[in-house]
Amino acid sequence: MSSHPEFPLVLTVPGLDNSGPNHWQTRWEALHPRCERVELGLWDRPHRNSWVNQLNLALRRAPGPVLLAAHSLGCHAVTAWAAMEPDAASLVAGALLVAPPEVDFFPLDTRVSAFSPTASGPLPFPALLLASRNDPYCGQPAARVLARMWGAQFLDAGALGHINADSGLGDWEDGWRLLTQLVEGAAAGPVAGVQAGAPAR
Repeated sequence: MSSHPEFPLVLTVPGLDNSGPNHWQTRWEALHPRCERVELGLWDRPHRNSWVNQLNLALRRAPGPVLLAAHSLGCHAVTAWAAMEPDAASLVAGALLVAPPEVDFFPLDTRVSAFSPTASGPLPFPALLLASRNDPYCGQPAARVLARMWGAQFLDAGALGHINADSGLGDWEDGWRLLTQLVEGAAAGPVAGVQAGAPAR
């Protein structure tokens, strides 16, 4: 599906400290020709306006609406950008938001508090929010609140930690399948290792 000429460009949006060689975002970039990373910069000391500006530049340079595959603090970069960008709906075809951390109340890593307060309001494009049951950076109840706030469909990933390189996902084909469902405009159906919930509206 990723090699189809009509498949949108996928932009990965990493979180704090960037994504290393064994992270699913890095593997996707190596596997899929139409998958590129947004270079946000300041990876170890994030600054919300800087990250939002870098994301905005990448989206405006892209050839047509893109799919966003965001992880961790990258999810907050996406939602902060969308809250400030009136053209967001025309620039993004859909977003996969994976393991967003808690940034407002006693975050595990205080550096993420640069994105507090959390952007509120529904996203103007389809979004799936995938959260783990044992993510140390954000409990599932809080992740469900984020999904409702952002108008995203909530997906239960099971016990996968922070859904990063340490989770042992390899190429994470299930995650790529979720992106495919966004392209097809389908509601998230059964995916191995993922339980779909009702849209968090």
